[in-house]
Amino acid sequence: MTTNEFQVTGMTCGHCEMSIREEVSEVPGVEDIQVSAQTGTLVVTGSGSLDDAQILAAVAEAGYSAVRTA
Repeated sequence: MTTNEFQVTGMTCGHCEMSIREEVSEVPGVEDIQVSAQTGTLVVTGSGSLDDAQILAAVAEAGYSAVRTA
């Protein structure tokens, strides 16, 4: 299992979380997504290696920006 953490800018509510969850869930290999507007964090877990560029692009597609933190 691989877990990557990101700091997301611009989330303010549950709808923001849902938008990010929808886009990131389409990235190949993603098995679990934890996202919090309150803390601005996104934690993505997958069975193999995860492509940060695809995850960041999915966050951007949802209308937000993110940087990897761990």
